[in-house]
Amino acid sequence: MNFKTSLLVLGTISSLFIAGAATAQAADALRVRGTVVSSEPSLLTVKTRQGDTSAIKLNTGWKISGVASASQKDIKQGDFLGIASVSKADGGSGALEVVIFPAALKGTGEGDRPWDLQPNSRMTNGTVADVTDISGRAVTLTYDNGQTKKISIPDSTPVVTVAPATPADLKPGATVFVNAQREADGTLSSSRVVVGNNGVIPPM
Repeated sequence: MNFKTSLLVLGTISSLFIAGAATAQAADALRVRGTVVSSEPSLLTVKTRQGDTSAIKLNTGWKISGVASASQKDIKQGDFLGIASVSKADGGSGALEVVIFPAALKGTGEGDRPWDLQPNSRMTNGTVADVTDISGRAVTLTYDNGQTKKISIPDSTPVVTVAPATPADLKPGATVFVNAQREADGTLSSSRVVVGNNGVIPPM
């Protein structure tokens, strides 16, 4: 990937995750997860994980990105992560998925907020202060001026980083994650899409 393309990808990913974090609490904002039914230049039709079909208008200048497979072993102190997690019965939090941000996007969507990947899940974006490998891998994230959260990462947890993608990747059956807005007339619109390509599924 050349320098110009790298900047474009980083800008796209930044808009994806900043917007997702900024709209997380908005009543008319929602996240659509599912597979592509059809794709047109300004309309994406998705079969959601609930089994229904959503038609999403793609706003002028909409952006697309992909995800690339990564590993727990890629995580190191100082990295900036986005982790969806749930509370564990024995205390603490267990990761459902991990996104490793490129260094240029450190600070994107920093904080801890409710998430809807699973019931009672949360999304925490923060800097890795500590990594331990005692009885499994765990990280301590710092965010919002010194708050901390320790999250264990089971071996089965999907770990990804950002990757380039094009509208051509929105083929029928491709898995997508879309930050969408519910308009006043009830229709959905979005300016950003994350698509699974090269066999990697967006875990967010």
